[in-house]
Amino acid sequence: MIRIGVDLGGTKIEIIALSLHGKVILRNRIPTPIGDYQATLNAIKGLVHGVENVHGCATTIGVGVPGAVSRVSGTLKNANSTWLNGKPLVHDLERLLKRPLKIANDADCFAISEAVDGNATGFKVVFGIILGTGVGAGIVVDGNLMNGPNAIAGEWGHNPMPWLTTEEYPGVPCYCGQVGCIETFLSGPALAAMHRKRTGLELSAEVIAARSLHGDKECEASLKNYELHLARALAHVINILDPDVIVVGGGLSNYQRLYQSVPDIWGQFVFSDYVSTVLVPPKHGDSSGVRGAAWL
Repeated sequence: MIRIGVDLGGTKIEIIALSLHGKVILRNRIPTPIGDYQATLNAIKGLVHGVENVHGCATTIGVGVPGAVSRVSGTLKNANSTWLNGKPLVHDLERLLKRPLKIANDADCFAISEAVDGNATGFKVVFGIILGTGVGAGIVVDGNLMNGPNAIAGEWGHNPMPWLTTEEYPGVPCYCGQVGCIETFLSGPALAAMHRKRTGLELSAEVIAARSLHGDKECEASLKNYELHLARALAHVINILDPDVIVVGGGLSNYQRLYQSVPDIWGQFVFSDYVSTVLVPPKHGDSSGVRGAAWL
């Protein structure tokens, strides 16, 4: 008997099978059928059946999604994979898979994974963030996921970037309908867009980071600007939640310099004479979210 976790991402769908004691039995990932809701459902069904055909039926299935399930309508909301919004995802997946399942925000799943058996294990208050195609977060306190009456606890990416400069104000429009959201400063596409605005060069976040390591001054300037934005956004969290640890996930978590440079900066903005909050990378890398889905 196994636990299955599915991570429904903006660019890929990943599945993992864990033993009841947390040992990885199988992992697989496929591209997300972007823009096609029914194809997305069928892709998840195919992945689950593929695992079960080899390893037997799961005892539980958990799914991490880029959004939250509305407690009013039962449909998905707040997903940056916008073709999922307004869809009865839980109902449709349970119908296809012919069993109940657990669904949580992908950042919540990431936070659970790192709090259960990752780099945030043993900390009382965990703030787990995703820096990738979108920006989100999950909060775990004493091992329990915080969800909230509106199912939006940790929706950090859709608060305004704090301490905007005159040059930054008011920020750029976000898909959510607001302007100047943290996501529009800290996602991978946001880093690429800001570099393009500064230099006229069309480079991905990955290329910007790689070139900065090899002495490209323009890429280094863009990355330093990104670090300042991340420090300001996390200082705001520390001022409100005061977490013991902040663990970083998503593609941008691979930039090791963040773990030194950002804490060096955030003290300028935290309302305290010292900051003991630690910033750490994920133990389970880019599969931490899918592990958290399995732990649901």
